[in-house]
Amino acid sequence: ERGQDAGQDEVNREFYADSITDFIRSSTEEIVGKLALGSGFPDTSEQRGAWVEEIELLRPVLAPYRGGIHFEYSIPRMGERIDVLLVIGPVIFVLEFKVGSKEFTRYAIDQVTDYALDLKNFHETSHDRFVAPVLIPTEAKDLRPIIRSTPQNDNLLEPIKACPGTLGEVIRSVLDFAGGESIDWRVWRSGRYNPTPTIMEAALSLYRRHGVAEISRSDAGAINLHQTSETISRIVEEAKAKQRKAICFVTGVPGAGKTLVGLNIATKYIEKADAHHSVFLSGNGPLVKILQEALARDMVVREKARGRRIKKGKAKSEVKAFIQNVHHFRDEALADTARPPVDHVALFDEAQRAWNVAMTADFMKRKKKRPGFQQSEPEFLISYLDRHRDWAIVICLVGGGQEINRGEAGIGEWIESLMRSFPDWHVHISPQLMDSEYGAGAVLGRLASRRHVSHDPSLHLAVSMRSFRAENVSLLVKQVLDLDVDDARRTFGRLRDRYPIALTRDLPTAKRWLRSQARGTERYGIMVSSQAERLKPEAIFVRAPMDPVHWFLDGKDDVRSSYYLEDVATEFHVQGLELDWGCVTWDADFRYAGAGWIQRSFKGNKWQSINKDELKSYQKNAYRVLLTRARQGMVIVVPPGDKADPTRLPSYYDPTFDYLKNIGFKVI
Repeated sequence: ERGQDAGQDEVNREFYADSITDFIRSSTEEIVGKLALGSGFPDTSEQRGAWVEEIELLRPVLAPYRGGIHFEYSIPRMGERIDVLLVIGPVIFVLEFKVGSKEFTRYAIDQVTDYALDLKNFHETSHDRFVAPVLIPTEAKDLRPIIRSTPQNDNLLEPIKACPGTLGEVIRSVLDFAGGESIDWRVWRSGRYNPTPTIMEAALSLYRRHGVAEISRSDAGAINLHQTSETISRIVEEAKAKQRKAICFVTGVPGAGKTLVGLNIATKYIEKADAHHSVFLSGNGPLVKILQEALARDMVVREKARGRRIKKGKAKSEVKAFIQNVHHFRDEALADTARPPVDHVALFDEAQRAWNVAMTADFMKRKKKRPGFQQSEPEFLISYLDRHRDWAIVICLVGGGQEINRGEAGIGEWIESLMRSFPDWHVHISPQLMDSEYGAGAVLGRLASRRHVSHDPSLHLAVSMRSFRAENVSLLVKQVLDLDVDDARRTFGRLRDRYPIALTRDLPTAKRWLRSQARGTERYGIMVSSQAERLKPEAIFVRAPMDPVHWFLDGKDDVRSSYYLEDVATEFHVQGLELDWGCVTWDADFRYAGAGWIQRSFKGNKWQSINKDELKSYQKNAYRVLLTRARQGMVIVVPPGDKADPTRLPSYYDPTFDYLKNIGFKVI
């Protein structure tokens, strides 16, 4: 029966599922046995005890009802399981038991809210249904349940505090509150789960050996993601089998999942004993540090749950073999100029940001005491893999319009390096690499005369996976920055109901808006341009030191976290990462002026013009990065300025505010 009920799911997502009627008829021993079989791993006496207590508690409470019951329902995006999920009448109940506890902790309330949010956002047969998160510390004293909707009015209820004695009343009250058509629990269970994990959630899930299919959506975007992963795996296997070297260029729209593909391939070939051994490389220092810390923390927690202790330092050393800063990888090559890396597969995230010859030579001269170095970073990195006598693969994950720092070579330098120094390498490219946003069109023409070049459409990721609410956010931001007002209005018109964008002149108002929108542990924070030097009167000092690891990973009780809305992140901190809700505070470094943008940098005591096209492009891309970080919605703050301050005149800010208001963003 379970196989039939599973419907579209390839595997059952829970350890046990049945009708409430059959659950009540079954013995506790029978249910626990099915749970143990469903888990697929040895259960502890503590776990069996918790199951027994939950079963015995639920049996009399559920006697009046019909519907479905699910134990240990998987949330793979989060790497967690819901204790018990009930489908009764028009409501999906998410029950989180805290066996032996009497406290309703903030952590537990957020936990059950997060589970409910995951269903609401990512499970197709839960989208429009009432979802009730219920927290039940089994030793809590009786209290009267409070049933109410969240301010978003999307049928997700506020977390409900219950105890064993009031759980029946909670279920009755929620059913009276909700009303509406009953859900067929078997049809509900067959609904597809279409998650869009953040890069941190993806890294954690993949590192735990979840497949990419478990943590990605099931629509066309995810099919594309799967096809791209399969194509790269085929290229890797082919290179190994035929003992050759190859380079692969993967393109994609912002948020399409290029990094997810890279992490998927890297975790697929993670074992050191495997000749495929791979490494995921990024020049994005904050991203690497955050991923390493998140994976190390997770490893410590998981090992502790298994009764084993591991120090975080040891965990981090293991993680560093998998995810590395590309500059550290380069330094290993410099330390030994003959030996190849242990890795046969190297994945370069944001490959267009690798350094050009001038930047690399300057760095080598100043930092490594190597004057006369004449290789760009792409050429040197390919040469490192080329030391292998048998085979090697370089996979370049290429973003467009993402260059935000000087010395970034763009993808053209990778092509030039191949033409100049590696004539025998096979080249696999996405046809979209010709598009202007990738900046490689002129150079790609040179590949026409080269042997072993193949074009594969599946190496392009065409659909944004970033925002599950709105896939056109990147398009909207492009139109806003390109001053395509009419197109921006039309795009926002399609987005406004799913992806709120608020506009204000007041930072405290923006902070209140963020806190009112976020539920559970949904992360929010303030972001500003690295050139936003005149936000000090708003209590934003862009040069104040902040640690992105604490900002992105720590909880609501840590003043260093993004939740406190004190430390701010710049484009350098957030590129490649995401928030649920973002606040972008807009300074006078990038001002609207009717005919175009006025771009300035603050030096000494005044704003100075930016004249170089390259620097103008970096600054525009900085705002592109900031405005595309939020998954669910954002608020933009354009300060009012101050007539008494010549560096903050209202005329520097008012036109920008009016321009954004004219697009249709809601003023709060």
